[in-house]
Order: sequence, then C-alpha cells, then structure tokens
Amino acid sequence: MGIILLRYGEMALKGQNRNEFVRRLRQNVRACLKAHGLRGEVSSTGQRLLVQTEQVEEALEPLSRIFGLVSLSPVAQVERDIEAIIAECVRQAEQAGVGPEVSYRVQARRADKSFPFTSPQINRLAGEAIQRALGGKVDLSERAAVTIGVEVRHEAALVYGRVISAPGGLPMGTGGRVVALISGGIDSPVAAWMMMKRGCGVIPVHFAQNEEETQKALDNIALLGRYSYGWTLHPRVLDQHELIGPTIERLRALGEERWSCIFCKRLLLLKACEIAEEVGARAVVMGDSLGQVASQTLANLELISYGVPKPILRPLIALDKAEIVAIARRIGTFEVSTRSERGCAFLPAHPLTRGSLQAFRELLSRLEGETK
Repeated sequence: MGIILLRYGEMALKGQNRNEFVRRLRQNVRACLKAHGLRGEVSSTGQRLLVQTEQVEEALEPLSRIFGLVSLSPVAQVERDIEAIIAECVRQAEQAGVGPEVSYRVQARRADKSFPFTSPQINRLAGEAIQRALGGKVDLSERAAVTIGVEVRHEAALVYGRVISAPGGLPMGTGGRVVALISGGIDSPVAAWMMMKRGCGVIPVHFAQNEEETQKALDNIALLGRYSYGWTLHPRVLDQHELIGPTIERLRALGEERWSCIFCKRLLLLKACEIAEEVGARAVVMGDSLGQVASQTLANLELISYGVPKPILRPLIALDKAEIVAIARRIGTFEVSTRSERGCAFLPAHPLTRGSLQAFRELLSRLEGETK
C-alpha cells in the first residue's frame, strides 16, 4: 500500500470553520478517486491529507487537479529513527536522479517536537549522507533541481523526492453557486475555471448562435469537468437569436445598431440572473477583460451592468490577453477555443465604444415603450 501526501494552502489560515473546508476537501479527493476508478483511503493528519492506495502513480495526475490542494508527493513511510530516515533520503535522492552534476537540498519538517533531532540537524545529516553516496551539488535555495522532503510525525516519518504542483484555491462547493456565461471563445472558460478555483459550483450557460461555437463551448465545459471534483457541471444551452433578435431588429429600425453589443450582453446577463434565481446561484460570471473589445470598455461595462439584479463577477478584468491565453493553455481549453471560428451574427459594423449612461437610458426607455 502506497501513500500520497496532499498539502493545502490558504485553508490553513481559516479559523473556526477550517474543519468544514478540510472535510469538503476530503470529500472531493474521494470523488476524484472514484471518478477515475481508483481505490484509496483518505484521512487527515495535522495540516495534511493522506491517501493510501495501491495505485499511487495512476492517482497522481487526477489528484493534481483538485482545487484546494497546492501540491502532493508520493511518500515512503519509515520508522521514527534517524538512521532509517537518512537511508530513505538517500534512496529517494537516487530515484530522483541526484548525481555529481545535479543540485539538491533536504528540507525537514518536525511536526512532532519530541523527536530528538531538530529539522536543521536532519537536513545536515541526510544531506551529508546523500553527498557521500551520490555526489551532487548542495543548493539550499529554491533553484535546487531536487528537494528531498522529510516530515516527522508522531506515528512515523514520511520521506519524499517528488513535489507535484496543484492549482491551490479552495475546495469546490465551499464558495456557493454561480452562473457562468460560456461562449466558444478563449476567455469565458478561463473565467469559469478561476471561479471554480475559489470554491464555486458553476452552472454553465451557453447562448447558441451556431453549431460550431456551441460545440466548442460544450467541449470546453467537458474539459472544465476534469477539475470539478465534488461538483457536476450541467450546461444549459439557450437560443441567443430567440432572446436578443427582437431587440436587435428594433435597434436597427431606429438607426441605433451601434448599440447592439451593449444591449445584447445586458439581455444575456438578465437571462442568466433568471437562471441564477432558479438554481440558487448568487452571482453571474463573465469573461470580460477591461478594454479588450468595444463592449469591455469601462463606460460600456457600466451600461451592460445597468439594472442587473445579481452581482457580476469578472475574474479576468485586469488580465491582458497573453495572461488569459497562458491560463487557457495550462488548463487545456485553448486548443478547443481556437478551433474554426465564426463571428457574432449580431456584431455591428461600427460598435459603440464609449456609450453615455444618459443616452443609454433614453434608448432603453424608447425600446421598453415600444414593447408596451
């Protein structure tokens, strides 16, 4: 039976409700194992989680996608004996490839202060043993090619030579529910992923214009599901033309087609708020980045948000395109988002870039008056 050590980050700073976050994290770890047909026991120890499984290597990659975890390591458990710890450090260093041209460091963490050797003493003794056995270059900084870790606990010592990064954040299901507008583009799946990272259960909503963009949106939602352990993504697909077509036609008839993007996005938001009420969601998520396109200028964001009854969360608002693309590549949605693209059928030739609130209110009043 192998052991995987799971580390969480900001949850350790929580107060009296920390146990609730940790409990949910354990649930999500179990959901991850089950989703991949893996068997394992999940338990808490101090500010760590442990997974005991016979399928260690198979479990590492899916576990590394769980929100709330910052890193994980396959570990060897040895007796609380300095000689046993040193021997395992040497073995882990050899497995990690430490040799004459490879830098390394030893980092010990003595959770049980009754152990007779301090953390610096463990570091020194194990580091010297690795030097004698394998050579290598001692580097105590973050630049070391290999870090050998030791955690001394009450029941045993854990030793590891690999640290695998995880996304961090908070466990899915601890941040409440949100409705996320998902298009076929690059930005909106990244925005949804970022809210998932903050523990939010996402209800994806796509407003369909054509089959290509809808399929891209659904494919990206499926990819986001690879991170959504503990919460199932159930996408809703609605007809965009049915929702906004009449308003766009009235704008054209009034000679105000340049306002189309502003009214379109506002209508999508209002519909998303209706869905949020149905499913108990507290906010709506959009992939806006300030100034990226005409509808995302600060002036137009004010108009788009006018009268919207739910909070609008825009996690990408201060990111530039290169930063958004980097995240999309990392989480796996970029390739889908950049497949064949069809432009918006409602995009005017000259969209308004900085609408005034007074003019918007007057036009909104005229449109509402026509519908009465």
